Amino acid sequence: MKINTKKYIYLISPPKINTSFYSDLIKVFKQKKVSFFQLRLKKESFKKKLIIGKKVKKICKIYNIKFLINDDVFLAKELEADGCHLGQKDMSILNARKLIGNKIIGITCHNSIKLAKVAIKNNADYVAFGAFNLSKTKKVKYKATVSTLKKARIFTKTPIVAIGGINPNNYQKLLLNNANFLAISGYIWKNKKNKPIEAINKFK
Repeated sequence: MKINTKKYIYLISPPKINTSFYSDLIKVFKQKKVSFFQLRLKKESFKKKLIIGKKVKKICKIYNIKFLINDDVFLAKELEADGCHLGQKDMSILNARKLIGNKIIGITCHNSIKLAKVAIKNNADYVAFGAFNLSKTKKVKYKATVSTLKKARIFTKTPIVAIGGINPNNYQKLLLNNANFLAISGYIWKNKKNKPIEAINKFK
């Protein structure tokens, strides 16, 4: 997977999609800072996710952004998305490969080098570590640190995604310590002070 270091943001959708979301997404994508967009809708029906996914996929295509689905390999297959992101309790990467073939598959590894080694052995396209900070999006069960990133980089060139409470005050430290991409959601979509376009532009 080619890495564009200027487009280091791995943007995750808000948990609920409102009417202004699509126009905000276009404005954010126009800033040319996003490489991946992950649709992460835990509480919607498959049918609703399909409708939203089709709209988002079109927007991603226009701006040449990789469109990934969280957790649901069947949805990724149905939408012909660029890939999917799997947690440790989701379908195994080997079964996911059988369904979606040579698409991007990323794996949540929490703060565990052991889990990352397993994911890489199974040909994951990226490994995700976190949470690095307190997050507005979900409760933090696992805490990752800069040393997690350093240890991972010793044994792999596989792209590393850092996640969890990332904002303009703490993001540079992660990029300087081997994170290739930063997964961001709450700071963009749940920001009380800044609109999504203003929030994304705080990341230089």
